Amino acid sequence: MPDEPDEPDEPDDIWGQFAVSLAEMARDLLAQDSVQATLDRIVEHASVLIGGCDDAGILTVRRGKVHSLCATSDLVRAADRIQQELREGPCFDAVVDRRQVYAIDDLREPHERWSRFAPELSRFGMGSTMGFLLFTEDDELGALNLYSRRPHAFDDMARRAGWVLASHAAVAFSAARTHQQLSHALETRHEIGEAMGILMERHGLSEETAFKVLKKASQDRNVKLREIARQICGTGERPD
Repeated sequence: MPDEPDEPDEPDDIWGQFAVSLAEMARDLLAQDSVQATLDRIVEHASVLIGGCDDAGILTVRRGKVHSLCATSDLVRAADRIQQELREGPCFDAVVDRRQVYAIDDLREPHERWSRFAPELSRFGMGSTMGFLLFTEDDELGALNLYSRRPHAFDDMARRAGWVLASHAAVAFSAARTHQQLSHALETRHEIGEAMGILMERHGLSEETAFKVLKKASQDRNVKLREIARQICGTGERPD
């Protein structure tokens, strides 16, 4: 007698599997050695874990300009450019208006809010899209954008899963950026200290005067203090 087909997964089983996948994603993100690597892995995980998702990307909007941080395909980069050119779209609005979730179920249909953006994406072969604000309590970071080539690809479960994944991704993004900033700060402090030591030893300056020389050179040349320090460490010469 032939085996009976397996029963479909119950919702609780699906969410349980998703929770395991998120835990694996979190460990993977923490193992990355740079902010860019973390971002690249976020969109790769999103394209695999969110039902209906074909492509994903992350963008930020600073001073009204879109910055594409990562993307799984050229289609996503094109969508980012369209949002910048038109200054409209769900992901653009997710960052600007600080709303957590935006979606367009069918890019082929007229859309009142994004009347220009939706048909442009449809012409690129996209059928539906969602945008999630990437944020933590202290820092708003950008938007995670999910795209499908099929209309109505994202059901309620996909939307909830996308929101949960975006929340985890935001924490990993923020942690990676903080780690990078601290590393740069420590490196800068070391270089400035070394440059001050050179000025004090070779040019007979006090600690206070050495720092003033660094600061003045930075201001006069409109160059970051770290760059001035790096030049002194390389040449041993006083910058003024």
